[in-house]
Order: sequence, then C-alpha cells, then structure tokens
Amino acid sequence: MNKTITLDAIDPIEILGVNNKLFDQFKSYFPQLKATSRGNEIMLVGSDDAIALFETKLQQLIQKRMGKMSLNSYDVESLFEESDSSKEIGKVDMMSGSDYIIVYGVDGKCVKARTVNQKRLVKEYYDNDLIFALGPAGTGKTYTAIALAVRALKNREVKRLILTRPAVEAGERLGFLPGDLKDKLDPYLQPLYDALQDMIPAKKLQSLMEDGTIQIAPLAYMRGRTLDKAFVILDEAQNTSLSQLKMFLTRMGNDAKFIVTGDATQIDLPHKDDSGLLKGVEMVRSIRGISVVNFTKEDIVRHPLVTKIIEAFDRKEASEKQD
Repeated sequence: MNKTITLDAIDPIEILGVNNKLFDQFKSYFPQLKATSRGNEIMLVGSDDAIALFETKLQQLIQKRMGKMSLNSYDVESLFEESDSSKEIGKVDMMSGSDYIIVYGVDGKCVKARTVNQKRLVKEYYDNDLIFALGPAGTGKTYTAIALAVRALKNREVKRLILTRPAVEAGERLGFLPGDLKDKLDPYLQPLYDALQDMIPAKKLQSLMEDGTIQIAPLAYMRGRTLDKAFVILDEAQNTSLSQLKMFLTRMGNDAKFIVTGDATQIDLPHKDDSGLLKGVEMVRSIRGISVVNFTKEDIVRHPLVTKIIEAFDRKEASEKQD
C-alpha cells in the first residue's frame, strides 16, 4: 500500500526537525515501512497496519507539539515507551522491537541503548536524580551515561556537563608520567574524551570545553563546589574511598543529575577494602530519588572475547576464594 500524508496545519520543520533529524528518529521505529519526506509531504510504502500505526503516532507527536514550544528526541521516544509503561522495568520485553536511540552523534551516528540494562539506565534517568550504574567492563555503563548527558545538554535540560574520575594508578605512577599536571592526568580521563568525540563534532566540543560548558576533571577538583543545573558523571567510582564518594555526592545542587559508574571487580587502590563504592550504595539505595542499575555479563557490547575473558577471571577468583 502507498499513502501520502500532508502536513497542512503546521510547519513541517516543527515536526520533522532540522535536517529531518526527528523524522529519521521517528521512522526508525517502523523498519517495516519505507518512509520519505519532501516539503510538507510524507510518503509511505508498506502494510496497512504499519501505515495506520505510523499515522496514529504521528498525530500523537503533533499533539505533543501543540502543548509545548518545540519537540526534542525524548518526545519522539516517549511515544513508543507509553505502550510499554505498564511493564515492569527490567523485564526482557521492555522497549522491545528496536534499540533505544539516545542521541544523534557525529555524522548522524545513532547512539543507542541496546541491552536490557542500558535501556533500564535510560528509563531510571527520567525517574531519579542520582543513579548508580554498576557492573563489569564493556557493558556500556559510562558510554550510555555520557550519551544521556549530551542529550540533556543539547535539549537545554542542564547548563553544564561535568565528567570526573579519581586519578588512581592502574599499574603506573603519576610522578613518572611526562609533562605538567594536565598532561599527567589526561590519560586517566581519555575514555571520557573518546565518548564525547563520538557524540559532539570536534570544533564544537573544543568550544564547549573552552567556555566551561563541558568540564572534564579529576575527582579532587570537585571539592568545595556546588553543582547546580548540571549533569555530573563520576566514572570508575570503585577507586573512591567512602569519604571521597560522600564528598562527590554532596556536591549535588538544584536541578542537577548525577550518575555514578563503577566495577567493584576492578579496584586499583592499594588496599581493595578501601573502596567505598559498594558501602556507599548500600547506605543510600533505599532513599527515594536514588536508583541502582546492576549491569551483568549479558550487557557486554565489546568484542565477544571480552565476555569469555571476564568469565575466565571470575572462575580463577572463585577458585582462589575456595582455596
């Protein structure tokens, strides 16, 4: 079946977005349809049922636009969440049918939440101001958190994006690294730069960092600050002491969002018992407005060998504990 929908009562750009960004996101939920736009017309090719659902969702999107100044990517996503709203978060079918688009990155790349717990992290972000994302390497904890932060910044939900890590050695000593303090610290912060460079064009990223809109700094630099209207991510939190974690969490100001990521199996502190991550989580997890998302090996999105490597190390550690 072929059908053409004409947008007469509203400027198409208000629904389709600049350069059709919202339209591209919207039609990604209909892989069984061929959908194209030209001017104020949308041309559809596909089954009757698929076209009918497309029209229903499009009308819902138009109604959303009538109730607010402008649309953003979350408005599109929320249309397809609503039908799943009665399902318990964490069930396998949550947001089933397609990956969950978080933000459009460099060259139009779609940054998506692909696994159950990545999707749960996105969902919990809208219901809580502080989230702990815990789990093994390669599960996309930090990458998903940074994607949420970039989207919040693009949608002007926050004024600043602050990324921080404890500067703890993982085999090297800071004093032996070349350069000044910034040069010594940058290697610890490089994974955060890498994620941002996937989502923000290089020149724009440099500009945002120069004017302080995006800040990347060691955890020690957070002391004494109050972070209002900011999206703040603490990465590698397993390398913080309980007092450092408390210092970080109490930086939260008005209209702020905090995400703490960590992997309790990768503690780089001289004494592993000094890590305050799990202790801190247990102390605050029952507080309303705080959520804990536990990632597992099933969420690993790196090379398939990563899962096997982690399992091998887990078996070795379990064997040593038994001995």
